[in-house]
Amino acid sequence: MYNKKRVLVVEDNPNMGFLLKEYLGDNGFEVLLCVDGDSGLSKFLEQPVDLCLIDVMLPGIDGFTLAERIRQANALVPVIFLTARSMKEDKIKGFNIGGDDYVTKPFDEEELLCRIHAVLNRYESQPPASVDEVTAFEIGRYTFDVENQALLINSSTKRLTYRESDVLKLLCRNKEKVVRRSDILTSLWGNDDYFNGRSLDVFITRLRKHLSGDPDVKIETVPKVGFVLTVGKV
Repeated sequence: MYNKKRVLVVEDNPNMGFLLKEYLGDNGFEVLLCVDGDSGLSKFLEQPVDLCLIDVMLPGIDGFTLAERIRQANALVPVIFLTARSMKEDKIKGFNIGGDDYVTKPFDEEELLCRIHAVLNRYESQPPASVDEVTAFEIGRYTFDVENQALLINSSTKRLTYRESDVLKLLCRNKEKVVRRSDILTSLWGNDDYFNGRSLDVFITRLRKHLSGDPDVKIETVPKVGFVLTVGKV
């Protein structure tokens, strides 16, 4: 067991890696530093971490591929990309992979620290369920176990990420009603900017795939408005 939050930093620039390790260490984190994607993946599989801070342009497997493999191994660990690649296409790809944030170099250390804390808080500061709060939803043939972030159908269980679970929970609470995009983004992301909107679209696509085992269950898009979860409607 360990008390400090453990951050896996994968950065091939030795100066940048050293500065990040020193700065995050001075601010209460335990830092595991790796200089390429292959060693970063090995380290991730060897030890539990609370957050991954990944450069995109890495020797060996690149940062995007590393993040995908990390997501395959553990869908719940937050990932922040830290890179000099500032093209819109790169940012969209990072969010599509499931990145929680995308920070471009050069960056302000204090801002990076705030972003790290914000991402960790979104994952870990989930309010405990009250006695009146629904802990499971029936969605057609599926059961959504909110507490364990799992979709169950027949004998199959699919574990959801924090963000997938949060989005689905909002839709379930308003089943058969339109949930506005702006309300989802403000509630879960804090604002409804372009990149967060693209990230939301990715999570909606994933949820549709997760729910595809029951053709009566649909997440319909209401153009320019939002989404509605329906069961057994054409």
